[in-house]
Amino acid sequence: MLLIILRKLKPFIKEELKNPKVVLGFDMIAPEHYGELMGASQREESIEKLKQNLKEQGEDSKKYEFYFDTRRYGSVPHGGYGAGVERVISWICGLDNIKDAIAFPRTMDRYQP
Repeated sequence: MLLIILRKLKPFIKEELKNPKVVLGFDMIAPEHYGELMGASQREESIEKLKQNLKEQGEDSKKYEFYFDTRRYGSVPHGGYGAGVERVISWICGLDNIKDAIAFPRTMDRYQP
């Protein structure tokens, strides 16, 4: 199942030109209780648009100058996806706990690999 993402929830993702209420991104949701397996998006490259989006959310854009610098000094328009390998394994294998899909899970007794 694909989930449509509303623009007001994702200020760093580029908005859809034909429908500015949504963004150029998606989350792939697994059935049952597993949740998100993968997320993908195209990032907003306009600093002014980013500042406007943050302002609409009540955020102080000055706190994001480090991120704007990535746009000023070398970033290019881009997009991509990220898949949670452990999440996918947990879903395929029908595991009850994601820690069973992690090679070296952190627990109360084990916080270092």
